[in-house]
Amino acid sequence: MTRRDSRDSDGKVYTVRYEAVNAMLLNEFLKEHRKVQELEATVARQQKDFQAATAQQEKDIQALTASLKEQVSQIKKVSDQLEVS
Repeated sequence: MTRRDSRDSDGKVYTVRYEAVNAMLLNEFLKEHRKVQELEATVARQQKDFQAATAQQEKDIQALTASLKEQVSQIKKVSDQLEVS
């Protein structure tokens, strides 16, 4: 690749090295693409964690509901026994 001076005598830019633009754009695209992939992986991981937490909460709620129903049943039995006596 031949090097051309792209500045005038005052140091001001007067040309663009178009042969370098494609490489710079590709490099920036690849950096952004990596960021997008990392963000997509993070979102997928968070969704999986959220679904697991939600499933665990549903199991906990079911266990608490069953326990509460059992307690209600026991309270009813005690109340019935108190009424009889």
